Amino acid sequence: MEQTNSLKWVTAARALDGYRLHLTFNDGCERIFDCLPLIEKYKLFAPLRDKAVFDHFDLDGWTVCWLDGSIDIAPEHLYEMGHVA
Repeated sequence: MEQTNSLKWVTAARALDGYRLHLTFNDGCERIFDCLPLIEKYKLFAPLRDKAVFDHFDLDGWTVCWLDGSIDIAPEHLYEMGHVA
């Protein structure tokens, strides 16, 4: 039986209105992820309330990250909780 690699990682991202991200994953799927619930619930994400900070993210080879990698979101979470674009 052949196994397929189910690991997901972000290959492209762009900020949308509000605190949403349009994400493309290694399998070609595109998702829209709303970060606002995380920003409102967890102190770790509080710096992202500043839209200029939120909009200035990087890709680290696996996922999106902010502030030199001090804030990130697991790519699996982005994939599973994101809405199909």
